Amino acid sequence: MIDSDVITCDLTVIGAGMAGMAAAVFAADTGLSIVQIGGDSEIGFASGLFDLLGIYPVNDRRQWNDPWAGIESLIRDHSQHPYARLKTEDIQTAFQILLSFLGDGGLPYSRHLNRNVTIMTPMGTLKTTYCVPQTMWSGVEALDKKPSCLFLDIKGLKGFSARLLAARLHDNWPKLRTARISFPGTGAWGEVHPEHLANALIIKQNRKKLAKKILPHVKDARIVGLPAVLGLYQAQKVVAHLTELIGVPVFEIPTMPPSIPGLRLKEVFERGLREKRPHYFTKKRVLEISQRSGDMFEVNIGNQTKGRTILSKGVILATGRFIGGGLHADRRRIRETILDLPVHQPGSRNKWHREDFLDPRGHLVNQAGLEIDDAFRPLDKNGRPAFSSLFAAGSILAHQDWKRTKSGVGIAVATAFGAVKSFVHLCR
Repeated sequence: MIDSDVITCDLTVIGAGMAGMAAAVFAADTGLSIVQIGGDSEIGFASGLFDLLGIYPVNDRRQWNDPWAGIESLIRDHSQHPYARLKTEDIQTAFQILLSFLGDGGLPYSRHLNRNVTIMTPMGTLKTTYCVPQTMWSGVEALDKKPSCLFLDIKGLKGFSARLLAARLHDNWPKLRTARISFPGTGAWGEVHPEHLANALIIKQNRKKLAKKILPHVKDARIVGLPAVLGLYQAQKVVAHLTELIGVPVFEIPTMPPSIPGLRLKEVFERGLREKRPHYFTKKRVLEISQRSGDMFEVNIGNQTKGRTILSKGVILATGRFIGGGLHADRRRIRETILDLPVHQPGSRNKWHREDFLDPRGHLVNQAGLEIDDAFRPLDKNGRPAFSSLFAAGSILAHQDWKRTKSGVGIAVATAFGAVKSFVHLCR
């Protein structure tokens, strides 16, 4: 500390989405001092599922059982893809560190090391993913084995229909039944919200009341699926208790955003990083970044006027694309919003989108972003690192279409690991 308005640290992380949070975890794991700056995190809108690589090539809609083989195929074809900057062992290590962090925080995840899994979505479709919250794992297994199963609706809960799920899955899962129950204490409510239900289930007595509502419908069901609202904190404990009370396994089914699994992630990140990352500014934005002599960055943050100055050896941009605010599109071009770094983009606006909105090839604007070197440093207009100790991670990176390849969390986590590793190697 220099004074009350100046903070010194090893690394400044800009962004509080998955890439920003993962970067903070990896930096803390190496013993770096960190300052993190981020607005309202988009993590609360996440499904809680961790994709690594599900589909490639996009045109063929090829689904990969082995995501690592899929990544090898992708980088053979696209040497500029962010995954091509990393060794497979680095991506595996990144996931191991992150999953251990979440598990230590009371949010365990389940996976098969070398293959994807299939999980049902709230629309009754099937999705390929890599890691799922442990509270959903029994549902992954049930989808595979198809035992006698009960899906439950909760009266007044919008965006989730057990009947819709059952109707779309019934041909391949004939032993599906559905029922609708009212959540204890909400009988007269016209609408209930996921946060209210999740918070109520923190209390043991409410779990007992819910189990009494469920029991008459169980009958011959060997497993019960409910919308993912089973506790905002200690969800695994809530699921285990309901399983004990009902007498058959209970699992959660993903819901529409904003989702409780996303809020769980946000809470565990913030709680787990609180001591490791003592300076976290959620209500400030970056006003200006400059580099002093000696390669120290000066990052001024505030609202309309400067409130704090951060001096750091390095900076990681994990600001996302358009929704996150890392990129902004006007009528002429796409620009990076903090340093006005060059953005890889189609030559003219009329090439951003294809004529068919649902074109299986996707739209070229989805490949826009920052170009980087092998150390994850953004490049200037001459193709050289813009700064020796500025790094970028996550969806702001160019040459990837994470939505269509089902690789969003994988790219966020892997590139955050790569950026932190490069900082340690080059700058510490």
